[in-house]
Amino acid sequence: MKVIWNNQIVDREEVRIDPEDRGYQFGDGIYEVVRAYNGYFFGLDEHVDRLYSSADKIEMKIPQTKEEMKTLMTRLLNESDIQTGNLYLQATRGIASPRNHVYPDMSVLPTITGTVTTVPRDAHKIETGITTITEPDIRWLKCDIKSISLLGNIMAKHEAHKNNAEEAILHRDGIVTECSASNVAIVKDDVIYTHPDGHLILPGVTKIVWLACAKELGIEVKEEPFTLAQLKDADEVFCSSTTIEVMPIHTIDGETVNGGKRGKITAKLADAFKIKIEETCGEI
Repeated sequence: MKVIWNNQIVDREEVRIDPEDRGYQFGDGIYEVVRAYNGYFFGLDEHVDRLYSSADKIEMKIPQTKEEMKTLMTRLLNESDIQTGNLYLQATRGIASPRNHVYPDMSVLPTITGTVTTVPRDAHKIETGITTITEPDIRWLKCDIKSISLLGNIMAKHEAHKNNAEEAILHRDGIVTECSASNVAIVKDDVIYTHPDGHLILPGVTKIVWLACAKELGIEVKEEPFTLAQLKDADEVFCSSTTIEVMPIHTIDGETVNGGKRGKITAKLADAFKIKIEETCGEI
């Protein structure tokens, strides 16, 4: 298996992560995930832009330029000969000794790793949807940074798993923020509501695309906070991310949404999103 290691494509067995790497010690790092269809990346520019935005927010200097990074990622995809799958890229602040909470000086270079695996598109689930629970949002207050420090997300996701659900919808003081691994939106009276970007949620690349689709379709969108009560009273609920596209939610805390079926607005967005993919990557 080929992987990215710093500025090279190497066999996975060649990679060595130092025990004093700050990603291992502190979770001091960021990551990004890009979806590929038919051997082509979808939204590569936007994902790389978000990676470098996250780096800027934690004062990390990635050695590669954006163009060099995109070239490296594309090389890995091509050399792995993967048609449909996910590429995960991670950048930690690097190896610094002795251990110290303070950022090391700029002579310490980030450790860059990347892997790509085959993950089929689940067209059936995009039509039928998923089961969710609600959970308090216990994460930190810089959720706009795509940090590798994901323990709060993992705990919420595990609670969903324990309850035979696939996602956890998070809330702070009764206000819905996002899910453990995706953005979330509701539909009420043919209007979409979704939490505005800011420190409390990750700015979703998939969200950017479906927002554009909604505009093209003439569907009204209000980027404003909504409550748990509004969530439970919604006509439709869906979540979105790079790996799941526009995914209907048919159950929340054991209660069905829209009779357990995908709603008309969600269906229109999912179909429009698929068209956007095909414009870049070919028929899927």
